[in-house]
Amino acid sequence: MINGRLLRDAIISAANSIANNKKSVDELNVFPVPDGDTGTNMSMAIGSTVSELRMMDDDVTASAVAKAAASALLRGARGNSGVILSLIFRGFSKGLAGKREADCEGLTEALRLGVENAYKAVMNPTEGTILTVARMGYEKAKSLEGKVTDETELWEEVCKECKIALDNTPNQLPALKKAGVVDAGGAGLLIIFDAMLAVFKGGAIVEPEVKNEAKKITVDTFSSTVGDFDEVINFTYCTEMLITKNENCDDASKLRAYLETIGDCVVVVDDEEIIKVHVHTNDPGKAIQKGLEFGYLNLPKIENMKLQHKQRKQDAKQEFVPAKPENDYGFVAVSSGKGLDDMFHDIGVDCIVSGGQTMNPSTDNIYAAICSCPAKTVFVLPNNKNIIMAAEQASKLVKDRKVIVLQTRTIPQGISAMLAFDPDADYTANSNAMTEALNHVGTGQLTFAARDSDFEGNEIKKGEILALENGKISFVDADLEKAAFKLTKRLVKSDSAFVTVIYGEEVTEEMAKALAERIEGKFPSLEVSVVNGGQPVYYYIISVE
Repeated sequence: MINGRLLRDAIISAANSIANNKKSVDELNVFPVPDGDTGTNMSMAIGSTVSELRMMDDDVTASAVAKAAASALLRGARGNSGVILSLIFRGFSKGLAGKREADCEGLTEALRLGVENAYKAVMNPTEGTILTVARMGYEKAKSLEGKVTDETELWEEVCKECKIALDNTPNQLPALKKAGVVDAGGAGLLIIFDAMLAVFKGGAIVEPEVKNEAKKITVDTFSSTVGDFDEVINFTYCTEMLITKNENCDDASKLRAYLETIGDCVVVVDDEEIIKVHVHTNDPGKAIQKGLEFGYLNLPKIENMKLQHKQRKQDAKQEFVPAKPENDYGFVAVSSGKGLDDMFHDIGVDCIVSGGQTMNPSTDNIYAAICSCPAKTVFVLPNNKNIIMAAEQASKLVKDRKVIVLQTRTIPQGISAMLAFDPDADYTANSNAMTEALNHVGTGQLTFAARDSDFEGNEIKKGEILALENGKISFVDADLEKAAFKLTKRLVKSDSAFVTVIYGEEVTEEMAKALAERIEGKFPSLEVSVVNGGQPVYYYIISVE
């Protein structure tokens, strides 16, 4: 039997283990996600359990440990991966309810409930993710009912099956296979489960490591862009609260439905005792008053996002302190849009300079980014033909590190160049390999005509859709989806294998997926990925390799 002390120590060890390995999990994030890096989110989520679990004595029950851990995880959940992890551990709370010790039956039931919770929480569950890894672990435990009676042996078999499932994720998700990685969330879950197993087997609690990690940096070019391209804030107040449920509260969906009428970005997650609420609204008082109908409030927080945005602009103008060049290599990329920024960070970029078409950063902006990168050799990816010269000028100002400006003219070229980097090669070999990679990418961009003009004798009206093929105007159209499909067909060659559709802030996920499905129907041999870039100006950025 796994008693409460053992379960407590196992979860603490798991939290420390994922914290120690969060960077390696983060690096698996080739394609983005909005509540942040996977490893970091999972680490912060389960890390929120440690202080509470450490206060529990050795005579604690497995039920009490599972309940405390699930509650703390819910409070600390960040990003999709953190929320899914909290839901998996909610299954432990329910599956081990009332049990002094965790037996095989209880562990199997805990996994079942956790997997069910996680799948229900995801609108369109995708196989080849953390969901698949968790589900396969449960199904293995279920298959061993009546055959295995030792809890540690059962958990070991669960971990083995999770490893098999994780290794298979690239076969389920083309994006993973393309990048040559496994699913980040699944990898994080296996680290957690393996760490628990080690304690179940009698091992010591993993101690947290102290690391000096390079901070992810974004340099904003507000001097030339604020006013024309400020982020649109529809609702002023970011409102969060924890609600301890009253006896009559059994359906938090009513609270969610109400909040959706007064704001956006609504998140409502609940367990047996509490409801965690997040909403952007112009009437925080109404949100709080409604919350009181479901119980009493804990830790309410209201932040004025417009004031935060104003402060961010002011902070961007402050002097930077050059980072000591300690690492061998570092990377600076020019990008615009949270999804694109996250993507570049996920594939190894240290510093993002906000900018792009119509928002060209200055030489000083790029110089500051290079000096903020803690590396002896810094590769710069301008990702726009109008920014290359400024990047080259900035490189000449840098005296304490080597700077290589790659001739990336588009976002897809920058991404391909990064994926071609080899940490074991010297800077010359990497420069050649990254340059070769970027030259094998076809880029399509869909934007709008800012003014009336002519194109090869054809009249272009302001507001019409402009289709750019590798930086040059290809055609104009009045229909965005028709133009996007037509442009993709022009980019696809006989040896093309991958298409990535990056959609911007004015395009919905449904529109992008519909486009991807149409491309797949026309070219069934191609692997088509859809990414939320969140970029302004461009409705779509389409990469063909």
